[in-house]
Amino acid sequence: MLQVNVENTSLILEGGTFRTLFSGGVLDAFLDHQIMMPYIVGISAGAINASAYVSQQKERMVYTLLNYRHDKRYMGMRNFFTERSLFGLEFGYDTIPNELYPFDWDTYQQYNGQLLFGVTNAHTGQVEYKDALEMDRKCMMLRATCAIPVLFPEIKLDGIPYYDGGLAEPIPIRHTVDEGFKKHVIILTRPKGYRKKLDRQSKIAMKLLKKRYPAIVKSMETRVDHYNESLDYCEQLEAEGKAFIFRPTTALHSFEKDLNQIRTNYQMGYEQAAEQMTELRTFLQI
Repeated sequence: MLQVNVENTSLILEGGTFRTLFSGGVLDAFLDHQIMMPYIVGISAGAINASAYVSQQKERMVYTLLNYRHDKRYMGMRNFFTERSLFGLEFGYDTIPNELYPFDWDTYQQYNGQLLFGVTNAHTGQVEYKDALEMDRKCMMLRATCAIPVLFPEIKLDGIPYYDGGLAEPIPIRHTVDEGFKKHVIILTRPKGYRKKLDRQSKIAMKLLKKRYPAIVKSMETRVDHYNESLDYCEQLEAEGKAFIFRPTTALHSFEKDLNQIRTNYQMGYEQAAEQMTELRTFLQI
């Protein structure tokens, strides 16, 4: 089993639903080249890839989508009638990892670094970082960090409702800097030059949540500016030699349907990381 072999460097994984296939490819290249990071923060679907990386199960996400992307148990409107979700929560976060494609819980729990999932507290609207190694077998922490408003119901952890971590902190670079890390490997899921704009889905979610969870809406109102500021800061650190950024070369679709494109998006990440491995090793000093 691969042990942590990098020092004083954080790994940040942006979310983006199926755009994170790119991230999965990058992380699988890390595994093939024997790189295990010491401090990992996963946001939204980035946390799913972080889990597969720590459990050292290559191609886990791409395998799941190639086999279940068009399975209505995994994703489909009828799930709203049973779970108030576009995604089949029990199927995706329990049946698949515990029955159909067993998650390697033993390797996962023996990871000798720190793994955090960012979640947004619905009452405060603020991000909280949960110790992901304490996640239960029904993957409730993963459900919480992936809980996109409207598409997911709120997910309760210890009786507190949470939503997608990306609502409050889409790219947690300030967190890892505050934690004292001097270097950062950042895997983004948007191409260089992208800047966020307020989209229609966010506007709908804000209207639906305004009365029940006003603090969440407040965070969503500033999310675009906060995201773009975080991108600027990541690029500043990159220019200073303090960050190594991976990002797709073309725009990816959040809900990609084409199975060939799903494989291509994964391979894009793998090939990019493999091509930059010498530079990455120099950056990591390993």
